[in-house]
Amino acid sequence: MSQPSTSATTMRSHTCGELRLSQAGERVSLTGWVHRSRDHGGVLFVDLRDRYGRTQVVVHPDEAPPEVTEKARTLRPEFVARIEGMVRARPDGMINPDMITGQIEVYATSVEVLNPSITPPFLVEDAALAGEDLRLQYRYIDLRRPELQKVLALRHRVALATREFLDAQDFLEVETPMLVRPTPEGARDYLVPSRVHPGRCYALPQSPQLYKQILMVAGVDRYFQLARCLRDEDLRADRQPEHTQIDLEMSFINEEDIFKLVEGLMSHLFKEALGVDLPTPFLKIEYDEVMDRFGTDKPDLRIPVEIKDISEAVARTEFRIFKETVQEGRAVRCLCVPGGADYSRKDIQGLEERAKAEGAPGLAWARVKEDGLDGGISKFLEPETAQSIRMTTGAAVGDLLLFAADEPRQASRILGGVRSALVDRLLDPDAPPFYPLWVTHFPLFEKDAQTGRYIPCHHIFSMPLDPDPQKFAADPLAIRAQLYDLVINGTELASGSVRIHRREIQEAVMGIIGLDSVEIERRFGFLLKAFELGAPPHGGVAIGLDRLVMIMSGRTSIRDTIAFPKTTSAASLMDKAPAEPDPQDLEQLHIRFHSIAGKEEGTES
Repeated sequence: MSQPSTSATTMRSHTCGELRLSQAGERVSLTGWVHRSRDHGGVLFVDLRDRYGRTQVVVHPDEAPPEVTEKARTLRPEFVARIEGMVRARPDGMINPDMITGQIEVYATSVEVLNPSITPPFLVEDAALAGEDLRLQYRYIDLRRPELQKVLALRHRVALATREFLDAQDFLEVETPMLVRPTPEGARDYLVPSRVHPGRCYALPQSPQLYKQILMVAGVDRYFQLARCLRDEDLRADRQPEHTQIDLEMSFINEEDIFKLVEGLMSHLFKEALGVDLPTPFLKIEYDEVMDRFGTDKPDLRIPVEIKDISEAVARTEFRIFKETVQEGRAVRCLCVPGGADYSRKDIQGLEERAKAEGAPGLAWARVKEDGLDGGISKFLEPETAQSIRMTTGAAVGDLLLFAADEPRQASRILGGVRSALVDRLLDPDAPPFYPLWVTHFPLFEKDAQTGRYIPCHHIFSMPLDPDPQKFAADPLAIRAQLYDLVINGTELASGSVRIHRREIQEAVMGIIGLDSVEIERRFGFLLKAFELGAPPHGGVAIGLDRLVMIMSGRTSIRDTIAFPKTTSAASLMDKAPAEPDPQDLEQLHIRFHSIAGKEEGTES
């Protein structure tokens, strides 16, 4: 007799993914959902499914009591059932190698319908073919799919391994408030009106940023939290209005300490959750260099091609566009696509559309042939210019050259977008499955395209490389900070910085984004006061748990890693959130909604 199952309850002795050939002859009870039912000449075959797997149940009219056979014939997909019976080895030729229980079957002696099901809107095995809105509306059926069950299990293992690793590194898990003071952190806050403080609102936290810094002032020294964060921003495949991040903060450290800690954590998680060795240390490239070489601060390093500056190579050409660009002090840059000479005109037009999406008027190109360049702009380039381009880019016969002429950073961005569009064609088959990169020393500020004001690239709590406040106002766009992102396979996975811990530096940074002393004190006075009472040097990072699981599981959307995600309009189709509040609740909150033009009262807006 085998050992009792750890998942045994009074209703079941084993799960549907547990029975093996060694248990033939045992009497068992199983519970789960009917995956499918088939009648083969009066013999019923029922696949029973739970999150652990599937087991084939046989109801044979010569062996099962008539009432059992009759009950089994009522079973339909997604009925919840309990079945008792005898484990037997499957006959020769009937073994199913695609099922972990494929060597056995259970001959039923009892069938109990625990709950029938109406006809489901889609079958679990066909859910991937159903529209996403339908699957989100019936998310509880969608989540029965084995592939999504595996993603949820992976997420659990990652969370568990995170806690184990950080506990071993002397970190304390500390919960920070969910009702906080509204502060500018780069996205819109979700506001929560206060009933007991009329006219005032809490905000739901975009991150635990200020609280974890204050925990460092409090002497916690090493903090972490699997933090829920909420941001009212436009959504896309790798964004949700609410997400979870592995939030870390440490005192008395520098950048290298944080890099070492996070690399150790990532190696531990990939090993524990996937059995994958992630070599350390990770590659590090400064922001300015990564933008020049790849045209994005989130490059996929599994693509073995880089952007080259060919301004000097084309400086003496008579091709007007290149000539004028170089004379005006701008840049001509080139992306060499290995084997791209075979691309069709339609393929090239697709790349041109991607370049236009990045702000380019078009995309110049030429093929590399035995006797020089061919097609595209080749007829405008002198032989010596063509040869100089080939030498600068390392282009070989059969390659495709793509050109952008613009301001240096914009020329790289254009080609960076094209490079990203080629990921499926250019992916190095010998590259590691997961290629991490630290992008370091980001700009502290950028200009808002609409207002012309300085805004933080990440947030305003990051320590400049040169922390002298007297130098900040000279050229805010030139300020580089101890800011870093962790990128894996072209996805930003984590972001962090060494923090400002001195009041005068923090006030100077806040002043650059337009906050006066009154506003600074009103919004951040509690933080600045803490800085005056013994704040240690500190820094940290926030790792997107949803994105990490997405990368690990090979999914393309974080919606697949979250049990109950929102749509791109931040709506939950299953429970119809957001919903209209009760008028009595609004009255208690001292709130009145204005009618929205074009919407009738009481309709969804």
